[in-house]
Amino acid sequence: MRRTRILTAVLALAAGLLSGAPAALAADPPSPRMAADTYTWKNARIDGGGFVPGIVFNRSEKNLAYARTDIGGAYRWQESSKTWTPLLDSVGWDDWGHTGVIGIASDSVDPDRVYAAVGTYTNSWDPKNGAVMRSSDRGASWQKTNLPFKLGGNMPGRGMGERLAVDPNRNSVLYLGAPSGKGLWRSTDAGVTWSQVANFPNVGDYVADPSDTSGYSSDNQGIVWVTFDESTGTSGNATKTIYVGVADKDNAVYRSTDAGATWQRLAGQPTGYLAHKGVLDAENGSLYLAYSDKGGPYDGGKGQLWRYATGTGTWTNISPVAEADTFYGFSGLTVDRQKPGTVMATAYSSWWPDTQIFRSTDSGATWTKAWDYTSYPNRENRYTMDVSSSPWLTWGANPQPPEQTPKLGWMTEALEIDPFDSNRMMYGTGATIYGTENLGNWDSGGKFTVKPMVRGLEETAVNDLASPPSGAPLLSALGDIGGFRHTDLTKVPPMMFTQPNFTTTTSLDFAESNPDTVVRVGNLDSGPHIAFSTDNGANWFAGTDPSGVSGGGTVASAADGGRFVWSPEGAGVHHTTGFGTSWQASGGIPAGAIVESDRVDPKTFYGFKSGRFYVSTDGGATFKESPATGLPSGDSVRFKALPGGKGDVWLAGGATDGAYGLWHSTDGGTSFTKLSAVEQADTIGFGKAAPGASYQTLFTSAKIGGVRGIFRSTDKGASWTRINDDAHQWGWTGAAITGDPRVYGRVYVSTNGRGIVYGDSSGGGTTDPGPGPGPAGACKVTYKVTSQWPGGFQADVQLTNTGTTAWNGWSLGWTFPDGQKLTQAWNAGATQSGAAVTAKNVGWNANVAAGSSVGFGFTADWSGTNTKPVAFKLGEQTCALA
Repeated sequence: MRRTRILTAVLALAAGLLSGAPAALAADPPSPRMAADTYTWKNARIDGGGFVPGIVFNRSEKNLAYARTDIGGAYRWQESSKTWTPLLDSVGWDDWGHTGVIGIASDSVDPDRVYAAVGTYTNSWDPKNGAVMRSSDRGASWQKTNLPFKLGGNMPGRGMGERLAVDPNRNSVLYLGAPSGKGLWRSTDAGVTWSQVANFPNVGDYVADPSDTSGYSSDNQGIVWVTFDESTGTSGNATKTIYVGVADKDNAVYRSTDAGATWQRLAGQPTGYLAHKGVLDAENGSLYLAYSDKGGPYDGGKGQLWRYATGTGTWTNISPVAEADTFYGFSGLTVDRQKPGTVMATAYSSWWPDTQIFRSTDSGATWTKAWDYTSYPNRENRYTMDVSSSPWLTWGANPQPPEQTPKLGWMTEALEIDPFDSNRMMYGTGATIYGTENLGNWDSGGKFTVKPMVRGLEETAVNDLASPPSGAPLLSALGDIGGFRHTDLTKVPPMMFTQPNFTTTTSLDFAESNPDTVVRVGNLDSGPHIAFSTDNGANWFAGTDPSGVSGGGTVASAADGGRFVWSPEGAGVHHTTGFGTSWQASGGIPAGAIVESDRVDPKTFYGFKSGRFYVSTDGGATFKESPATGLPSGDSVRFKALPGGKGDVWLAGGATDGAYGLWHSTDGGTSFTKLSAVEQADTIGFGKAAPGASYQTLFTSAKIGGVRGIFRSTDKGASWTRINDDAHQWGWTGAAITGDPRVYGRVYVSTNGRGIVYGDSSGGGTTDPGPGPGPAGACKVTYKVTSQWPGGFQADVQLTNTGTTAWNGWSLGWTFPDGQKLTQAWNAGATQSGAAVTAKNVGWNANVAAGSSVGFGFTADWSGTNTKPVAFKLGEQTCALA
């Protein structure tokens, strides 16, 4: 729910990772041997996962639309595939703040031109100023003008807007509303240069929390939107009338009638509220305004909607409900360009029981709601929800009325009716973009269908990644939506991690020699902060917290899964045997240490804190400080032990004002050797060894040879290959990285807002061989539905070899009795023909010894009834049912 999106970058900044100071290097370091490789980059599909505060349609070209995110860049709509294309992946490490987008503007005179106002924080968290990026090819490439002030794409008030606007008559003129008291800015050369509008009378005065000493909530939210009245200009001549919204509850709206030469407060305007949006219906001469008592996107307890008649100066309160009955503010606001007089608005801060969307077809004289109560707590919806493409949007919840799942949304500050299609509407939420293509049903008495319209837009902040040697290829720890188990990188997983649902997962690990055992830790407002799985992350159960735990911290599993070490927030390092029903404090290691496990010895664990490395050889009961010196003094460090190599540890991290780089230990952390060729490194991960190589492949997000990028080494760090390029940088990638132990060359990269990116080499990406022929012999099947929701379900199947000889490959078949349709499978290759399903082994689980079992799972659609299959066949052999 977007409450933690600032943390990943802030943690790095607090330690000085991105201070911009010169790197401290040894004299004349040897030049690294570097090569280049061509990689194909994709996202592990989640679809959405973050706040979309702005959607902009071009007013002159059909199907041209853009979306902006608070930390994950900007996107362009691709009508042919109904997907979004990322536009700011070229933003590099040093400019990571430019992945936060506070305003986007599409030129209606020249639709090839698009502009983005970028910058993530206005306080010290972001070391650089904001910028305006301009493109003449719809965002395929960019030029940038740096500004003399910061912008706040992830600051309070980011859902107001749009702050950036292009004159619809003279497109060389743009305006930008600035925060922090910097006023209104103008460009007259299509965004190349900018100057402050010196005579604009009000820089704003509203702050969310004046007592916030960090500067995050105490910044002046400034100038929040610019709207042109296109009817007051002619082609090639500057538009005369311009409206500007200011974060000032007493003086919220200003107007110029002479193309920006002079400005006046709009007379008679309502006071006591902030104008989140100002949308003009030029044909009817109506300026609509959405007001809230707070800046959003989370807060807002009262609100109003107003209409201003541009010809007469008359103000009319058109609020759909009385002010006394609101417990929310208004923000999302749009008009139907095909049907003047049709206007819609959102109650963006109505968190419970749901957001609300209002619609009027008579310029706000009367309104209808997207949902209303019949008899409380029962409600009637004008819409149906179809989240089959992103089933996790139900959150695995089973709420009581009047709440429903999936929700219509929250933080709904972006709302747009397609200017060319009255039936299409899109709106942003804190987790996705929803939309409909039959909006007209609202007025005709039918129901319109709301679906995710978010494919291609990946907006999660990634804290940790794991790729086990068997089971699902990818497990993730994410901000705001917890994390996922990806059995197929090209498909959206059916559900995030549940039982419990962490708001943010901070760390996860699996047992190297028993990958079905997985542990994760995270943040939760109330409840446990640790969870365990014994089926490779498919299902979870909560552990018990030691006293004082307030946050997830880091966690490590023993190589055999028999014990765990946890370093939570709010409490010191603890250890346990079993699954966390009883914890004991670990000795000899400071609170807040980062913990990891040796991947061979189940009793060896490692820790790091403030430049010191710690080792435990008794299962985490006691740690001893290593004599190793020269390690980074701060805590911006990630380290891992090599699978299959006892005591083989790699450590990355540091800061530009001290030790910074990549270190290697072959003696369990007693000593470390710094790789002199690696100037800076922030992550380390391991993948399948290259053909002919004896050592696993290394991956890192690093600076090598003066270049920042994602690097690979197949020779133990002696030489490095940069595997990304300048078009694929994704801002900050310093949280986590891992290779895939089953696919040579594949790497999974964390981003802070662009989701999980994975790459395959043009010379790699080959998987293990597929299944062999099906076996003969006795078998037993356990079929269990583990989760069920309206229209879909998840099931686990356990297949046991009850014969006397081993299987070398297997193929299990069954028939669905009620028309169920398979949608996804993991740990097996599954196909369906009619009602018949066939599940075959994948490469790593082909061999099943006598008396052993193999498990796999799947999701499927259903309607009516969901009767279990009654017969299973292994080849021609009928299996017993357990």
